[in-house]
Amino acid sequence: MQASDAVQLRPWLEAIAAISTALNRPVSLPHVLDLVSETASRLLGYDFCAVLLVNEERNALTITGAYGLSPSYVQQVNADHPVVLDPDDELQAPSSKAFLTGTSVQVADTVADATFVPWGGVARQQGYRSMISVPVVSSGVPVGTLNGYTRLPHDFGPDEQDLLSLLADQAGVAIETARLRDREAATIAELLAANTALAEQHELLRRGEAVHEQFTQVALRGGGVAGVAAALAKLLGTSVVVTEEPSGTTLAEVSRDGHPLVTEEAEAYSTPVVLGHDTVARIWVPRTVLPLLAIDVRAIEHAATVCALEVLRARTALEVEWRLSGEIVTDLLTGNPAGLVTAAERAGRLGLDLTNPHAVIVVHGDTERAAFARVLSVARSLAATAQPRALVSAIANDVVLLWPAKDEADASERAGQLQRQLRRVGVGPELGVAVSPLCTALADYPSAYRRARGAATIARLRGQTGTAASVTSLGVHGLLLQLEDVSELRRFAAETLAPIRAHDAARGTALEQTLRAYVAHDLNTAATAAALFVHPNTVGLRIRKIEQLLGVSTAHVRSIAELQLALSADDVADALGTRGQDGGARLR
Repeated sequence: MQASDAVQLRPWLEAIAAISTALNRPVSLPHVLDLVSETASRLLGYDFCAVLLVNEERNALTITGAYGLSPSYVQQVNADHPVVLDPDDELQAPSSKAFLTGTSVQVADTVADATFVPWGGVARQQGYRSMISVPVVSSGVPVGTLNGYTRLPHDFGPDEQDLLSLLADQAGVAIETARLRDREAATIAELLAANTALAEQHELLRRGEAVHEQFTQVALRGGGVAGVAAALAKLLGTSVVVTEEPSGTTLAEVSRDGHPLVTEEAEAYSTPVVLGHDTVARIWVPRTVLPLLAIDVRAIEHAATVCALEVLRARTALEVEWRLSGEIVTDLLTGNPAGLVTAAERAGRLGLDLTNPHAVIVVHGDTERAAFARVLSVARSLAATAQPRALVSAIANDVVLLWPAKDEADASERAGQLQRQLRRVGVGPELGVAVSPLCTALADYPSAYRRARGAATIARLRGQTGTAASVTSLGVHGLLLQLEDVSELRRFAAETLAPIRAHDAARGTALEQTLRAYVAHDLNTAATAAALFVHPNTVGLRIRKIEQLLGVSTAHVRSIAELQLALSADDVADALGTRGQDGGARLR
């Protein structure tokens, strides 16, 4: 080898070494292809150079590495004029032909070559007059081309083409290396992900065992719902609330710093505690800890299972107490002589002193079996919060509570609380709730129940179910409810209203209904007509007929007072269960 040849060879060896060095470094493929383009330009004296790679569909070439080409030109070519690869197209770009044929393709003069006319605009824009395209092959498969450009017309000789092919081979090696590196990186990432997943699974199992152990210990030592809540709060590091369903009464709560005690769906994640087919409680965790991890969700679900067992355990014990308390309440309120003798003693065994003041709270209404069960459940949940505990019983269609109260205001507040909880579970609007005056002796209970039940019935039939009723809140009705013997009330009402009832029965009219509505709407004809869905003139005619039959004038205060008293007396007699044969509740 002559010295001149060595001098000429040295830059090529240095260039190949630089490219090889780049391949052994963690650099991107475009960076290596830029280096190949720059090497070709410098060694072969080209003004521009580019490496075009085929896309995934293998139907177009786009510039991936370049030297000397403006970024705008590269962007425009890739976006608007990618080199289309169509073997059936007779008119093919030089790069397309080189790729498809696997041979070098050159254009010595882009202006003089008629076949280059379709791409002449792009050439003028970038400013080149000649170009050569050499195929790039990786693992025996064509993957792109290496293109060289000059500003002046130029004839690319065989030696020059061989040297450019050598650099194209380097580009092919770079592409294969990059692909191997990508596959290696993907494999490493998959292995790391698998290792991470195994570690997480191991941690999940470890924590799962810890969760199981903690809740098992709670169940074994009979920690109750409070123990379950405490264990869950410790596991999650947040506050926990457990409420009874359907009443919403709090069964347990554990507060943690910085985490609120919440029982609203918008602010807390809730999990039902299911016993059989019924939701008996609900566990609440504040949303400040969301999103919950999988292990946290499993911990809550495990807590719900143990909580269900604790509720069942507590209910089994309470069933006996509820049965005993129900027998005591029934004996007291129905006046069973044999039961009254031992009622105080039996109540004492449950820790209750019936000589202390108690109010009788009555929930009255014709409810279906499922709704009645919910009413009884809510009443029992509320009774469990009383200190000392209140007694609960079901008598016919009534749910009755004997509530230990400090005074009548306290009793009324508890009755209102019961009504609000009933509304919360969707059974409140059709029920009447009433509370009696305080009972201080065993003999007070039967009459207190009778009056409270009558007040609840009247409140329900009058549609006054928004608040708990009492004897004093019902005005004249409440006063009449305090009478022990209501037979005189029935007789007075029957004698006073007999003429219009006889007329209604004989002619199918609605005089009594009209009179009730007229009195209820303060003698307002228009309001009465609206309530009865009739014309005001019809109301006027009926009122005159009533006056004629009864021999009274509704313009006289005394007459109206007597009629109102007769209607109220009839209502009270109905509410207390002493209907006549014409009966049925007529309250509106």
